[in-house]
Amino acid sequence: MITNDDGADAKGIEVLTRLMTQIGDVVVVAPDGPRSAQSNALTVTQPIRFKKLNEEEEGLERYSCTGTPTDCVKLALNEILSRKPDLIVSGINHGSNSAINVIYSGTMGAVLEGCTNGILSIGFSICNHFPDADFSHLEPFILKITRTALKQGLPYGTCLNVNAPGGEISGISIARQCDGYWTKEYARRTDPVGRAYFWLTGFFENNEPEAEDTDEWALEHGSISIVPTKIDMSDYESMKPLKEWTF
Repeated sequence: MITNDDGADAKGIEVLTRLMTQIGDVVVVAPDGPRSAQSNALTVTQPIRFKKLNEEEEGLERYSCTGTPTDCVKLALNEILSRKPDLIVSGINHGSNSAINVIYSGTMGAVLEGCTNGILSIGFSICNHFPDADFSHLEPFILKITRTALKQGLPYGTCLNVNAPGGEISGISIARQCDGYWTKEYARRTDPVGRAYFWLTGFFENNEPEAEDTDEWALEHGSISIVPTKIDMSDYESMKPLKEWTF
């Protein structure tokens, strides 16, 4: 199964669909428009609808959905697919989902939903926000990573967050999530009648620019970063001291 957060018509999902048809039968269930930064959001205040986008085509079905990326996965598993898929891939996202971006990402929200259901799940993103981004340099790596993951498998509760540089690729790095945060996150503007409004923007601050084992380092040095990401957010190291607290 394939989904994304840039919408069913995005170039990234078209490329990913073409690549995945080289591996097996494909069902695409993607939002009917952009749903970036939706994280694991679910549609709960209005009904969700989906429609088929293509005529009968051997090995490929395509649907658009009015919901979020996570809605797409849930709807596919409950209503569209005849059986649980062997693989869920999300992307190719137009823009990086490295570092702290992973918690905001609709691309990775869908991946985490697949992981929750015990399905091998991978998110693919590229450091290029342009709608007509060139993915050709990334395509062989996507196939290599996907086929290797299918062969090797992942522990339950673990998925892969794969990010690629926008230009030439020097290799693949297994990395950890970089420690960083966003600052100056809103641009303040004024409408024609003098009322203030705000547009999301911001700058990423890397707290560990010299650390060579992070996803940000890998991307800055031309390497694809693969970060194993878990759905279990428990901080096990903090449990012991917390047990000493008196409530």
